[in-house]
Amino acid sequence: MSQLPAVLVTGASTGIGATYAERFARRGHDLVLVARDVARMEAVANRLRQETGVTIDILQADLTQAADLAKVEVRLRDDARIGILVNNAGTAIGGTFVEQSTDDMTRLVALNTAALVRLASAIAPRLAKAGEGAIVNIGSVVGLAPEFGMTVYGATKAFVLFLSQGLGLELGPKGVYVQAVLPATTRTEIWEHVGADVNAMNNVMEVGDLVDAALVGFDRREPVTIPPLHDAGQWEALEAARRAMLGNLVNALPAERYRTLA
Repeated sequence: MSQLPAVLVTGASTGIGATYAERFARRGHDLVLVARDVARMEAVANRLRQETGVTIDILQADLTQAADLAKVEVRLRDDARIGILVNNAGTAIGGTFVEQSTDDMTRLVALNTAALVRLASAIAPRLAKAGEGAIVNIGSVVGLAPEFGMTVYGATKAFVLFLSQGLGLELGPKGVYVQAVLPATTRTEIWEHVGADVNAMNNVMEVGDLVDAALVGFDRREPVTIPPLHDAGQWEALEAARRAMLGNLVNALPAERYRTLA
């Protein structure tokens, strides 16, 4: 790309998405903002147009609706200006697994995983052909921690991490950078969806701090960026232990401990 690529950000009306939009606009990138709330996106866009002079398009879409999702997919496939996708749209639901309705869980999975996959799939072939570009997927540390008790939400975020790592291995050699960003508790409106008061919580990261840290990881081309993890060696040790298992996972016989009742 001869000029800075445009950035498409989902969930761009508030919180992490709106902050990504601001940060990329200040870097000189044109934007495509995607969310359901047009009024909020217009407020973000108008301010950033005035402050930065970048071109900003608004694309209203509910990514749980097939027609709206398809509209965004078309834009990602056909608009050669877009070289960076920030897959930020997501939600959470309150309650335990047995308390949550099947319909709510299905919508959660559709937004947090299926929509994210479809959007990545829409842009990846074009980026791979061009030999450049980036896909940023917003996950969560909850995807590493079933102990946190957010079972379905955490499962979707574990999916985001795995998908990002797999895409990084596939697309990296073609020149496309893929980053998974794993926030912990961050001051966004998602907590309202689970009936929690974020202002009553401890150790809450401000959204600006989160995105600024994530962009440091982006500039360093980290495959996985975990802003709240202060000891990077712990993640490195986890990854090393996982890789050490790989050679032992394809064997003709079950492990000895499963071949005896004793």
